[in-house]
Amino acid sequence: MPVTDDEGLRDLLSMDPVAVIGCSSTPGKAAHDIPQYLQRHGYDVIPVNPYADEILGREAYDSLAEVEADVELVDVFRPSDEVAGIVDEVLDRQEDRDDIRGVWLQLGITDDEALARVEDAGLLATQDKCMKVEYARLMD
Repeated sequence: MPVTDDEGLRDLLSMDPVAVIGCSSTPGKAAHDIPQYLQRHGYDVIPVNPYADEILGREAYDSLAEVEADVELVDVFRPSDEVAGIVDEVLDRQEDRDDIRGVWLQLGITDDEALARVEDAGLLATQDKCMKVEYARLMD
């Protein structure tokens, strides 16, 4: 079952660095403003967007596999129908690097089957929750 309790959400929120899949270079979009908020609150935000070279002053990577630095949390800003493929990337990386500890699907994004695979791999996961809202509620 995806994490829904405050203790589990705090565990997810304690994970850093955060790779943001679908991070946007467009101010005003949630996929830009929320990672920017996280960055301002001390997170090492690693943007993943194949259509941008740089976001939030950081190099943007084409895929999770190309991120050289360790990643503890993968934060997803892509449509629900893309989650299964993203989870495939997470699990492939986990086999190779064993650095990811959790997956966060942002508000409005869900995939129960994909998250079950994440949890079967021993990682924490949540869905349909805003990282900014939960951070402000639980950590600020």
